[in-house]
Amino acid sequence: MSAAVADPTARDFLRNADPVLARVIDAHPGFRPRAWIEELPRLDAFGTLVFEVVGQQLSVPATRTILSRLEERFGGHLPSPSELLAADAQVLRDSGMSARKGATLRAVAERFVDGRLSDEALSRMPDDEVEAALTEVPGIGPWTAHGFLIFALDRPDVMLSGDVALRRAVERAYALDHLPTEDEMTALAERWRPYRSLAVGYLFASEFEEAT
Repeated sequence: MSAAVADPTARDFLRNADPVLARVIDAHPGFRPRAWIEELPRLDAFGTLVFEVVGQQLSVPATRTILSRLEERFGGHLPSPSELLAADAQVLRDSGMSARKGATLRAVAERFVDGRLSDEALSRMPDDEVEAALTEVPGIGPWTAHGFLIFALDRPDVMLSGDVALRRAVERAYALDHLPTEDEMTALAERWRPYRSLAVGYLFASEFEEAT
């Protein structure tokens, strides 16, 4: 099933709330917020966190390359938590992952194996509890936790204020003379509540369009 076009209620709210964002929205009439996810293998919560952790400070193409190598080392699929814990750390290094990211993923896997984290529990938690549970893991900060909320749980009101690509998109769209700070991003996004996730999606679309 193809990812749905942006929810018209949310889209119209954002158009009325922010004239600059309205221009971005009007430039992308067929925008599908989750279309890019169709290009990835179906991911559970742990798989999404593997994707998120591997992708820290990397481009999407570089992330996909590492994930492909990781799949090769686990028989054509991403490892389950127990498979990752059973593997030698060098297997992760050989895929192109740093030792720090490998340690983070092992810590995540331990929590899935012992039950501290699970698909079911995370899906039931409110946003702030998901963020708290994930950021307890060394190597996972708000950027990764917020990305998980958007990509894995499809939560509607999440902001990625520290994301560099998003800050560049805002700098360009709003004709700023500087890269906005995280505080400036947070303040700007207040007008997008309760649909900040969709606003983020439109701005990412505009940024990646400019980069191609």
